[in-house]
Amino acid sequence: MAALTRDIEPQDHVKGVDDAPVTLVEYGDFECPYCGETVGVIDGVQLLMGERLRYVFRHFPLIEPHPHALHAAGLSEAASEADKFWDAHRILYDNQHALDDRSLRNYGRRLGLAADAIEAALAGRYAKRIDLDFQSGIESGVNATPTLFINGQRYDGRRDVRGLHAALLAAAG
Repeated sequence: MAALTRDIEPQDHVKGVDDAPVTLVEYGDFECPYCGETVGVIDGVQLLMGERLRYVFRHFPLIEPHPHALHAAGLSEAASEADKFWDAHRILYDNQHALDDRSLRNYGRRLGLAADAIEAALAGRYAKRIDLDFQSGIESGVNATPTLFINGQRYDGRRDVRGLHAALLAAAG
């Protein structure tokens, strides 16, 4: 079983408390339909687990099959600088069918981002940040999205609320 090679760091996108007994890390791609399906599952387990769960999202844009994923990740990073990463996360997954640059500019404006921040994001300002996540995914054995890790161990079980919740509860002890 593959293990997570990079600990949670300050630049990670985190929901939940640091001392939660369970940490769920997702390597995701905003254009991946399977990641889009997983959003609702993760929302469900977050509701069930409450403060017992810390959720971390890391970028793993698969640009061959998903040509808009890298720019979408960049926009989410621009939103992060305005403390709106999770708002961007929701907008991008809710609109997976429209992630072209024109649409991303529109989402950026809806998030209240400055035009120059949006353009910088689309021009690759956050490429190093995104690549840091991507490389840590490669080092951890990630080869598809979404890939989940529970307390540092890769989770390849059921990706429905019931299955993931059971695995999280088992990890919580």
